[in-house]
Amino acid sequence: MPGRTTARSAARSARPSTASTKSSAPSLNSRASTASRISTAVARLPEDGPSTQLRVEICTTFADSQKSTSGHRKLVVRLRKIQEACCYVPQSASKRKNPLGDGFEEADFNAEVERCVLRVMGVRKAEVAGDRVVRFLALFLKTASEKDLAIFGQEVNGEDTHAVPETPTSRLTFSLLSLFIPMLSVKEKTVRFRATQIISHVVNTLDSIDDELYHLIRQGLTRRIRDKEPTIRIQAVMGLGRLAGNEAQDEPESDHSEDLDSTGLLEKLLDVLQHDTSAEVRRSLLLNLPLTPSTLPCLLERARDLDGATRRALYARLLPTLGDFRHLSLSMREKLLRWGLRDRDENVRKAAGHLFYERWIEDCAGNGSEVSEGGPVKEASSPSMPGLLELLERIDIVNSGIETGIALEAMKEFWHGRPDYIDAVNFDDAFWSALTPESVFMARSFNDFCQQNQQYQILCEEKMPEVTRLGFYLQKYLNTLLENITSAAEFGGGEDEAVEQEFIVEQLLHIALTLDYSDEVGRRKMFSLLRESLAMASLPEEVTRLVVEVIRLVCGCDAAGEREFCIVVLEAIAEVHDNIAPEPVVDGEEDSFVSARSEVSGESTSTNLQARRPPAADGPSPEEDEQKVIKEIMINMKCLHITQCMLQNVDGNLQQNMHLVTMLNNLIVPAVRSHEAPIRERGLLCLGLCCLLDRSLAEENITLFIHCFSKGHENLQITSLQILCDIITTHPDLLSNASEEPSPSTTDPTSIPLYQKPLLKCLTRALSPKYTPLPTIQSTAATSLSKLLLTSRLHLPEPSIDTLLQQLTVSFFDPRTSDNPSLRQALAYFLPVYVHSRLENCERMGRVAVRAVGEILRGSKLLISHVIAAVSLKIPVHICWVSCVSVGLCL
Repeated sequence: MPGRTTARSAARSARPSTASTKSSAPSLNSRASTASRISTAVARLPEDGPSTQLRVEICTTFADSQKSTSGHRKLVVRLRKIQEACCYVPQSASKRKNPLGDGFEEADFNAEVERCVLRVMGVRKAEVAGDRVVRFLALFLKTASEKDLAIFGQEVNGEDTHAVPETPTSRLTFSLLSLFIPMLSVKEKTVRFRATQIISHVVNTLDSIDDELYHLIRQGLTRRIRDKEPTIRIQAVMGLGRLAGNEAQDEPESDHSEDLDSTGLLEKLLDVLQHDTSAEVRRSLLLNLPLTPSTLPCLLERARDLDGATRRALYARLLPTLGDFRHLSLSMREKLLRWGLRDRDENVRKAAGHLFYERWIEDCAGNGSEVSEGGPVKEASSPSMPGLLELLERIDIVNSGIETGIALEAMKEFWHGRPDYIDAVNFDDAFWSALTPESVFMARSFNDFCQQNQQYQILCEEKMPEVTRLGFYLQKYLNTLLENITSAAEFGGGEDEAVEQEFIVEQLLHIALTLDYSDEVGRRKMFSLLRESLAMASLPEEVTRLVVEVIRLVCGCDAAGEREFCIVVLEAIAEVHDNIAPEPVVDGEEDSFVSARSEVSGESTSTNLQARRPPAADGPSPEEDEQKVIKEIMINMKCLHITQCMLQNVDGNLQQNMHLVTMLNNLIVPAVRSHEAPIRERGLLCLGLCCLLDRSLAEENITLFIHCFSKGHENLQITSLQILCDIITTHPDLLSNASEEPSPSTTDPTSIPLYQKPLLKCLTRALSPKYTPLPTIQSTAATSLSKLLLTSRLHLPEPSIDTLLQQLTVSFFDPRTSDNPSLRQALAYFLPVYVHSRLENCERMGRVAVRAVGEILRGSKLLISHVIAAVSLKIPVHICWVSCVSVGLCL
């Protein structure tokens, strides 16, 4: 990196050149003059004198450099020879004639180079010839500086290890930079661009720069990062990125007052990285800023940049050179994987997958030093199962391996990109007997990948166990899970082991969902195991859901299999419900879940219960009563959860299955009438699932769901909205066929659907911020209504649909929904897709757009105040109407 010269005195302008005053420098031309300091603010163009051989040679060299970059090396050698002929005295005593003739000094060479480079200042950015000349100049300065240091390095090393000698090339660099620094602030944008470009190239090429120029360059480039031209800002941040890295290294050793601007420089660059409107500027900073603990979070957050090329640059260029990924925090690893693998740009997804299966696996499995230091992986190491397991451990597989986690997508990319691991993996008895969360997830992801790719299905059958073996392994880990849960409940602690065992059982059940149950022995083994497991009240909810799904698969997909499935699940529910501790029956009191229905609200009931309650001395203590009530709630919640899982896997008609009708009357209806909020919510959800199976039941209870939305709390309102959307989607004729008898006073001959008015009122209130201040309810209502409109399942009159569409449009542009990103994201997808899907939808939006704009103007006091202010200040009013006119984009 370019370093500031630290061995110069404060009065550097008054002393002569270091090299020219030493008697031990016989190769330096004694006629060379010390480079003058910047004395004027504006550099003047040198006057054209008579043509000389030196001018012809230098001009020819620069002219050839603009043709192609392939010959720059040879041209640098030619220009270096010309420089040596002007600046150095021949070392030998031979009288070899100078090809340029006598009389040319260092000042003449510098002047001719400046004359040629000045011609580039007027070349526009679109001309590649100008870029080639700039690259040639930077390459020449770098090569010439290295050769000069080789000449003067020995004598400097003998005196001061920190001294940087003053050489002909350093004086040429000083002269060029002194010429171009004043041009950074000129009015012409082409000149500003070329001056910034040349200075940035010089800064990124040389190893050291004069102190005085260092501060002038930093000051000039710092002003250019706010230039109105993006191309100039790009060149400015490329140069400042190098200076910021150098200052970050020098900061611990430098004076506080002197480095007060260095921290400011880094902060300014980070601000540009986060807020600059040009994607190219942000991408240039991303690749040029130094990697320090203070800049790393800002660099990594570019994974959420609006520009796809910037996001891809992060995954393809920055992260592979970052070094060992294990230095990153666990949350940052998970975020990088999730943002990259779920990116909307395919190139970003490929780059993120390539990073995971090539770079990160090498950090865990590779042994080379270059892998730990960062850089591209030249050759992949041989498959290492311990390395793969460590990689899964490093991404916290227990949390990221769930259904909504990112680990499944990451492993899918891994198996796709590393086929050598597919051949090397081995699942023997020792593997299955000592499963860990990492190993079982590796087996599950391997099984899913092979099942989805036909070419690997035979390999999956060879490596994965059959149904009977998997049943024995599943039984073993189920028993271990239940033991850990019981131990944690009784003695405390051990939650981590229970969570890991639960994860192992979940992955085994996921594997069981992909197996073939044509083998009767294996099917019976799995069926009996899952039947017994489902009846255990302490089984976790996610494991319960997977057990129900596997039982549905084992029973078969036909009608007989569905009836058998319902019988088995209901028997398990009855066994779970029997876990409630029985009470001593007093005066014929019944102990059943059904008996605790709506009678609890009556005063006589409470009086009778108090009369039948045994004395406190003989009865249980208040703590025991509280524990009993909590246990009953937990058992009832468990029963309702099993019911919910069963209803989600049933397709037949509800009335044709007497087992489901019995369950509805004895379990779901009492739960809906319960005074316990959790039981009532889950019961309402189960009732909604039953309504999807029977139209008459949905017709009877649709008013109940509307009432729950109107009077319930936030979670109950969200559940009610989702149930209403599903019912209308499944039974759209409810709104078109069921109707009220028109009253005699009604002048409209058209009958009004029975549930139209309450449903429209419900949806309209849910969308309006005036009636529903909760963002979650607004976003749920917008998502539900968007699905109904897109699928054309909402059978309502045209004016009603227009009203709902207008409300959706107003909600998207309403300033009061600006802090609800989920609502705006859903509508940002819905509005253009809805309009462009059908012609009648486009016409409907055309009818709605004008009224929507008017409603937005009437309802937005802030916007009206802006219009009034704009009129008072004589600002064009259409500037304030931009957000409203945006509605026309939906047409």
